[in-house]
Amino acid sequence: MRLKKIKLAGFKSFVDPTTIPMPSNMVGIVGPNGCGKSNTIDAVRWVMGESSAKNLRGDSMSDVIFNGSTVRKPVGQASVELMFDNIDGRLGGEYAQYNEISIKRQVTRDGQSNYYLNGTKCRRRDITDIFLGTGLGPRSYAIIEQGTISRLIEAKPEELRVFIEEAAGISKYKERRRETENRIKHTRENLDRIDDLREELEKRLATLQRQAKTAEKYKGYKEEERKLKAELLALKFANLDATVKERDKQIQAQEIALEGQVAEQRGLESAIESQREQQVESNERFNEVQGRYYAIGSEIARLEQTIQHIRDTRQQQERELREVEQAWREATEHLGNDREAIEDLKMSLEGLEEESLVARDKEGESAALLSSAEEAMHAWQQQWDEFNQTSSEQIRRAEVEKTRIQHQEQSLGQLNQRMQRMEDELGLLSPGSLESELEELSLGRDQLEEQLGQLHHEAEQQAEQIRHEREHTQALGSELDAERGRLQSMQGRRASLEALQQQALGKDNHKINEWLKAKGLDTAARLAQNIGVESGWEKAVETALGLHLESVCVEGMAAVADALKDLDKGTLSLFDTNMGAAEAETGSAGTPLLSKVESNYSMNSLLGSVYAAETLEQALALRSRIKPSESIVTRDGVWLGRDWLRLSRGVDEKAGVLRREQELKSLETEISETAGRVEELQAGLQQSRSRQQALERGREELQATLRQVTQSKAGIESQLSARRERMQQFHNRKQRLASDIEDLRQQRQGMEESLAEARARLDEILARTENFEQTRHQLQQRRDELRQRLDRHRQQAREDRERAHEIALKLQSVRAQLDVTRQRLERMQSQLNHLERRREELQAQLQGEGDPLAEMSLELEQKLATRLGVEEELQQARRAMEEVDHTMRELADERNQAEQRSQEIRSKLEKLRMASQEFRVRSQTVQEQFAETGFVMEEVSQSLPE
Repeated sequence: MRLKKIKLAGFKSFVDPTTIPMPSNMVGIVGPNGCGKSNTIDAVRWVMGESSAKNLRGDSMSDVIFNGSTVRKPVGQASVELMFDNIDGRLGGEYAQYNEISIKRQVTRDGQSNYYLNGTKCRRRDITDIFLGTGLGPRSYAIIEQGTISRLIEAKPEELRVFIEEAAGISKYKERRRETENRIKHTRENLDRIDDLREELEKRLATLQRQAKTAEKYKGYKEEERKLKAELLALKFANLDATVKERDKQIQAQEIALEGQVAEQRGLESAIESQREQQVESNERFNEVQGRYYAIGSEIARLEQTIQHIRDTRQQQERELREVEQAWREATEHLGNDREAIEDLKMSLEGLEEESLVARDKEGESAALLSSAEEAMHAWQQQWDEFNQTSSEQIRRAEVEKTRIQHQEQSLGQLNQRMQRMEDELGLLSPGSLESELEELSLGRDQLEEQLGQLHHEAEQQAEQIRHEREHTQALGSELDAERGRLQSMQGRRASLEALQQQALGKDNHKINEWLKAKGLDTAARLAQNIGVESGWEKAVETALGLHLESVCVEGMAAVADALKDLDKGTLSLFDTNMGAAEAETGSAGTPLLSKVESNYSMNSLLGSVYAAETLEQALALRSRIKPSESIVTRDGVWLGRDWLRLSRGVDEKAGVLRREQELKSLETEISETAGRVEELQAGLQQSRSRQQALERGREELQATLRQVTQSKAGIESQLSARRERMQQFHNRKQRLASDIEDLRQQRQGMEESLAEARARLDEILARTENFEQTRHQLQQRRDELRQRLDRHRQQAREDRERAHEIALKLQSVRAQLDVTRQRLERMQSQLNHLERRREELQAQLQGEGDPLAEMSLELEQKLATRLGVEEELQQARRAMEEVDHTMRELADERNQAEQRSQEIRSKLEKLRMASQEFRVRSQTVQEQFAETGFVMEEVSQSLPE
């Protein structure tokens, strides 16, 4: 069988349907990274039944579906199909007839995974079963990827065995064997559960019978309770019906009283309506008089306000005229003051302009002198900079040499100190107790290694003992399982034989069984169970006895004869065991059949006239010698008399009863022996397991000791390694110190030579810089003179500039004051003209108005007289309206009392109706409960006492 092609669709990077042909036995797939080479192998493993997403280089099984890209949308399912060439028929079983085998797997994003075999939906197990033993599978050796060879080389013997068995083709047989063992195990467990259930049901049978009797009693009591409950409900219904009728009478009486109150209330409401019309007329009259009263009051108020307004306006005009005259006088005075101030400011302005010209001339002279002094100071600064540049170069070189000398002296001191410290350390450096500690640790390690060797030897011996004990335990377990299986098989055989035997002996006849149980004979043995037959003659005895085989053995017929009249249906056979046993006698026709039967009872009445013959030919030869009442039966069950013959082959349900009985007895013996053997094996298995557990505990203790010793050895080796490292560090340090001291001595010699050269260069530079001090002193004196001169001219220029600035500020201030005064003069002149015009207007208003106050006062007196008459009419209308309101209030009180009485009657009526409804509901409930009892109300009511 060879792989022909692979079809992929939606699997990982294969979004479009893709077919990869396999034209030969060797096919290579090449391409850049990410083109899908590894995905091809993953597809093969996946379709073969791989269920681990990790082995497919993913996190979940849905990762095998194309998840989309920048240019393609994700798909909803993935499918892979493998096509195999089976022309040579190497694939056995039902698929050997197919020349081509198709295996397909399909998965969707909702987690559904389906397998198809030749287009037919199947299980994953069907796929794996086909390839068992072929070396092809999701994790078989046939698919070799990165790391497979290394895992195969590093595999443990158990893991390597799996590959070898798969290559040998026996994995499928092991799988079938495992499945068969599991089915056998499950069958045994089911049999044990069935036995437990049967025992439990037998225990519960007696309990159920007691419960059945209790249920019958309960049924009777329940019927009596139903009858008493019906009578009780009938009494309740009668009482409730009488109560409902009484409530209905009370409701009718209250309804009549309510109608009377409603009629009285309607009369009061009619009287109230009549009074309400009179009240409306009184209110209209009152409102009309009140309107005229308020209108006259409004005219009076208007006149009073007009008179008061005229008086206030005249007072306001007179007061304003006085204020205007006072303001005109003040404005005239301020106007004169401003004109005088303008003249004074003009004179001050002329003087300040002359002073400003003089101050500007002085400021120009002082600025020229200051510029000359600054130029002289600048020339000196250039000369000073040139001198400093020349001298600073020499001084810098001197400072550099001083710094170099100082640094070299410090380095030389530090070098000497370092050399001294190293020499001191070299003198104090000593290995101390390291050598003795190394010897002690080495000795301790050797002792522990010897102890470890002994412990390993003991562990190996103990492991060998455990292995032997495990093999012994497994052997006992296998033997115990075999004995248990044999015991269960015999118990099953016994159960089957007992069922057949009970049916053959008529124990399945329920009518007969009930009669026997009632007479105490249900435990009595049947005749077939109390006789023994010589081997080979069972069929002959069964043929001769027939229905007598299921006879119930009783001790005397007299005790049972009286009870036979109770059995009205069925067939019953009884056998009296009180008859003494009789020995068989040899008759004229040969050997009696009784000689083949062993029994404690006399069988003469049943088999006394029956003879035994080995073959039919012998029986036919003896037929002429027997009496008419005698018969002969052969070993094969052919029964014949002088003139008759009877033969039964496989149609009689009593066939094999005696043989089954013998087999049951032998099975009982074997089951007892096997059960004893099982108990012995269980005890031996338990002892073996106890010994194994004791050995494993000893091994654990030994391993704990071994781990402790190993840890101690590791600790000593760690200490030994640390001491050796310290000793190596000591020797390395000593060599390094000697080398460093020699290097420092060479450095000190070089530094001393360099220090002598630096000191010679410093002396030469200091000799050159001695003449610079005199030149520096002369330049500094010249600088002081120029600074004093510059400060004088700078001070004079600042004073002249400040004086000119001060005069300019005063000049600017005087000009501003002059402008402000002129503007104020113009505003005063305008204000004075305005006040003049306002004074003339007020004088004209006061002189031109007449005196309307007299006319308005006369009109006001007339309106007051008219209001007094209207006020008297208003009082009369108010008294009439109050009388009507009083009558309305009395009628309203009477109506409210009537409504209150009606409400009380309605409340009582509602309570009575609710009570009546409650009694009706209760009566209906009682009727429903009574209907559930199944009795008729009239019949129960008639049967009740008065």
